This record gives sequence, structure tokens and C-alpha cells, in this order.
Amino acid sequence: MHWLFGVIVVVVLAYAGVCLFYYLFQERFIFIRFKLRKSYRFRFSRPFSEHWIVRPDGARLHALWFKASSSRQVVLYFHGNTGSLRRWGRYASQLTDLGVDVVMPDPRGYGKSRGKLSEVQLIEDAKVWFDHVKELTGTAPVVYGRSLGSGLAVPVAVDRNPPLLILETPFANLIDVARAYLPILPYRWLLHYRFQNDEMATRLACPTYLFHGKRDQTVPYASALKLYAALPSTIQRELITIPDGGHSDLHLSQEFRTRMAELLGAADQ
Repeated sequence: MHWLFGVIVVVVLAYAGVCLFYYLFQERFIFIRFKLRKSYRFRFSRPFSEHWIVRPDGARLHALWFKASSSRQVVLYFHGNTGSLRRWGRYASQLTDLGVDVVMPDPRGYGKSRGKLSEVQLIEDAKVWFDHVKELTGTAPVVYGRSLGSGLAVPVAVDRNPPLLILETPFANLIDVARAYLPILPYRWLLHYRFQNDEMATRLACPTYLFHGKRDQTVPYASALKLYAALPSTIQRELITIPDGGHSDLHLSQEFRTRMAELLGAADQ
């Protein structure tokens, strides 16, 4: 029986080691950041301008403002967890082609943005970008959150009440996403970052639309269903399901493009 006890000890130690590793290095899994020099020059087909905000803690935040040929509205777009505006800026044309401007910030540590990471700071930064756009335009922007960006878009919408909230491949909370990758770890004790959209969503007062694919292998469709169930019944809301959609290909769906055009065409009315 000594060998069995030894095996159990090894398994327990290995499990504890994996838990400790995830606890210490979770930011590297959650935020897959690519930095850019401040002098880096972006190249996109649409006209754009660079915007900067300096936060009280010294963080330097950067965003790109993409101009539509005849703008009706501004969309504040919070992108996903991988890459920087060098990559994500290419998606702006999907919205500028619909006649809306797109303001796309890079979170701390992404692209040209710098600053110490924390969930609280990331959310506060997102609210500051909302206020920045509203101050420059005189109107509140539509808020758009894609994947991890939904964790910023939902609390911004709760506190700032935009005319419209659009969530693409969102999650109810980050624990759902982590469990989809490796379900055996005790994430409630390990995660510093929760992004509990389902708890925040109960306080939403603006029209809210969720887009999600049933074949999403990154954010489970069930998590989107949970988030949708948390939305107040008093608001205009809808979950648009793309049966063949994955995590990064919803824009290929005709239904997605049609509904997006309908929503943004009505956002300024």
C-alpha cells in the first residue's frame, strides 16, 4: 500500500503545483498582450486619429478613432483578449461601412497603452473612454463589447446608460470561460479577475443585444444563455444565435451583418 500512498502524494502535489502556477501567472493566460512602440505608425484603409488619456495613477491609455464617410453615431468598441489595435483595427471597417464612427481603445499593456493591470482599473479606464467620446461629440456612444471586452462593456453600460449595448460572443463570468478550458481547477479561489457580467447585467437599463455562435469553442454558448437570463425583463433585449458560428467568425454570417446594420441604423433615432 505504500506505493498507492506515494501515488496519491504525487498527484496531490502536482495538482497543487498546477493551481499555484495558474494563480501566479493567470494574467498571461487572460490578457495575451502585444506591445507597440509609441512611435509605431498604423496603416488602415479608413481615416483614423490617435487619442491619448493619462490616468491619475500615471497609466497612459491609447485608442484609435476610425471615421465613417458620413457618420450617424459613434461606437465605443472594447476588443478581445489577444493582440492590439494593430490587429483589431481591421475590424473597425465592419462598422464604419454601416455609417458609424468607431473608437477602439487598447487596455493597459496592449499596444501603446501602459499601466498596471487590475480589474477595477480596467473597468474605470473603460468608463473614462466613454466620457471622453461623449465630451468630444456631445452624445453618448453605443457600447460594444467583444469576448473579453464584454467584461468592460457591461459595467460601462450599467454606470453610463448608453443608447445601446451590443455584446459579441460574451460570457456570464470569466469562471465559465476558464472551466471550459480546464474544469478541474478551483477557479473561485484562484482567479483575481472575475468580470462577473451576469451580476452586473441585472442593473442594465439600456437596450441590450447579444450575438453568439453555438459552435463557439472559446466562450461556451451556455455562458451566453446564462448572461441573457440575467438581463432585466424590463429592457429591450435579444440573444441572436448563429447556429454555425464560432468565436471569431460571426461577421461571416449574413444574419449577423443584417442585424448589426439594423441595430446601428436605429441607434441614433
